[in-house]
Amino acid sequence: MIQSDSVIKIVVIGPESTGKSSLCATLADHYSTIWCREYAREYLLQHGMDYTYDDLQTIAKGQLALEDQAVAECIQHHRNPSQHRILFLDTDMYVMKVWCEFVFGKCHPLILNQIVQRKYDGYLLCKPDLPWIKDELREYPDPTTREKLYHIYKDLLANQSTPWYEVHGEGEQRSDAAVQWIDRLLNSK
Repeated sequence: MIQSDSVIKIVVIGPESTGKSSLCATLADHYSTIWCREYAREYLLQHGMDYTYDDLQTIAKGQLALEDQAVAECIQHHRNPSQHRILFLDTDMYVMKVWCEFVFGKCHPLILNQIVQRKYDGYLLCKPDLPWIKDELREYPDPTTREKLYHIYKDLLANQSTPWYEVHGEGEQRSDAAVQWIDRLLNSK
């Protein structure tokens, strides 16, 4: 794991099709920084949707490697240490934990250990109030399952100590509210 104390890491999580990747890209653009994509999309596009419990551990390892690479790139991107080095992450090990437990009823120890070891500065929880958009990797179009997953994420965040904010609404309303919360978080640092 790369030393990342000098990087402010904001994780964007929530159920599928809640605008996480779009929000990461918008926020990275707003703060003139980079963001870390979700490794699972790349993996599943290459290997297909017939994944196993062990595949989720492989995906978790790929996500951790992408995160470490993004932290290093963020440090390189922001050479002036007096400015905030901020990195947006489109998923983390909480997402992997929820995925493992929701689909397989258990979670890999590697994922649980990384939840304890890795530290973040904030979470943005995307509410499932956007229309579900079908793509080849999405599994849960029904509103009941999306709400259930959302509440699992919300419970996880409510029971940990890292600050978090619920993102809701559409378009600029969604991103503007996230920016306001992030600015308050940055001012507290």
